[in-house]
Amino acid sequence: MKDNNKMLGVARAARAQRCVLVCFGLAFGGQLFAAPAFKDQSPTLPAAHIYAGGWPHFVGGGVAIFDCNGTGQPDIFAAGGTAPAALFVNISNPGGDIRFTNGDLPPITDVTGAYPVDVNNDDIIDLMVLRNGANILLRGLGDCQFTADDSLGLPADARWTTAFSATWESGQTLPTLAIGNYVDASNPNGPFGTCDTNWLIRPDGARYGVPTAIDPGFCPLSMLFSDWQRNGAPMLRISNDRQYYISDGYEQMWQLDPLRALTADDGWDRLQLWGMGIASRDITGDGLPEVMLTSMGDQLLMINQGDGFVAVPYATGSYAQRPFTGDDGRPSTGWHAEFGDIDNDGLPDLFIAKGNVDQMPDLAMRDPNNLLMQQPDGTFVEMADQAGIATMDRSRGAGLADLNGNGLLDIVVVNRRAPLEVWQNITPDAGNWIAVDLRQPAPNTRAIGAFVELRHGDTLQTREATIGGGHVSGSLIPLHFGLGDADDAQLRVIWPDGTATDWQLVAANQVVTITR
Repeated sequence: MKDNNKMLGVARAARAQRCVLVCFGLAFGGQLFAAPAFKDQSPTLPAAHIYAGGWPHFVGGGVAIFDCNGTGQPDIFAAGGTAPAALFVNISNPGGDIRFTNGDLPPITDVTGAYPVDVNNDDIIDLMVLRNGANILLRGLGDCQFTADDSLGLPADARWTTAFSATWESGQTLPTLAIGNYVDASNPNGPFGTCDTNWLIRPDGARYGVPTAIDPGFCPLSMLFSDWQRNGAPMLRISNDRQYYISDGYEQMWQLDPLRALTADDGWDRLQLWGMGIASRDITGDGLPEVMLTSMGDQLLMINQGDGFVAVPYATGSYAQRPFTGDDGRPSTGWHAEFGDIDNDGLPDLFIAKGNVDQMPDLAMRDPNNLLMQQPDGTFVEMADQAGIATMDRSRGAGLADLNGNGLLDIVVVNRRAPLEVWQNITPDAGNWIAVDLRQPAPNTRAIGAFVELRHGDTLQTREATIGGGHVSGSLIPLHFGLGDADDAQLRVIWPDGTATDWQLVAANQVVTITR
């Protein structure tokens, strides 16, 4: 821990310089590789899948990406809205074209999204299925089989759930869950100004206790537990939709012990936006996770200063506030955002799913998704059109994952009233990579809350294992790092309780399982 604290102390001492690093040259190394390229594999799905529905499904449309049968290849659970949710089981040949077959899933409708999580600590992934209606915990049985589990005392109220996150608090076997509930559709004075109550659900022995209200609620569309200060005390960030909270709400950060919302006295500046999604990853090389907040209009990338966040300058190229192609110059609507190194050059890139809520006349109707490729100077350049993924459907949830085991991150996108998309990454001459799969004894078998540090040359990359964020979309897969032209890297893990492994040298181009 002394080595870890020393590194973090050096990083925090340089806090005043951090914005300069982001704007005019990152702490990361990195070199330019070939432009990203993708192949549309959507037609190979066993059936077209659409997120359908009217106003109750204007938001939502998430995807969960995880390995449900132990093959090492990620499978897909996709929300369907008024259509049944779908499970697609990965049957790709390693390094070959992406292929899926239909999974065995009971018909579940009104699903807004889902997050993979090993709730019962049996090392088989479960699914927290969010619905406009009673949520369902699908307990994994192995071999991509699931059963609804109501034995843990989770609330059965039929609210409109649109956000979720999970973490393990010290001394607990079950994870602590945050449930974000959107507009209270039963309120006759709605929908505007009728945001519902959110839940913090903590274990009480072998079951869950009575939910604690996270109040006030401001119509959340994303939640994320993160130890963003690297002090061992995760907090809950909530991104809220100003469309329905009107004027009184704001972006929230909740301390867990004791439960309270941060205020201006804590240095938490009040920020209001049409919040849709949260993405988080260290992009400055100091070990502290930054955040990207999607919205109607600006997509807000904020640098973590240790005691708060500050927005990057417009010249960074990450705001993506209007469509970058076509003749629709109205503001964009951002939904799911996710960092991932698309070309494996050692610089995290950023994918943003875009699309009009429905027919909002002040927002762009033809609103392509963004693929913002990070450059060595810390700026971002739009490459979605050149990469071949700039479709104009109303996108919602999404995910980045290596679906065919070749070390390149592929893209899955859920669309509202249009078929789900699967994009296979065929970027030529991409860099080397390492993926890290964490395991530890129960509880918390996937080490949620751990930090993985990877160093090669003058570069330090850091990723936190989390469940939450995105827009009703999450993954539980190995943590992927691009290495550029490095043939190996030094790796260590800081486990959720703060215990650190020794640094170890790891060869490139493999999935490394680190077991505690």
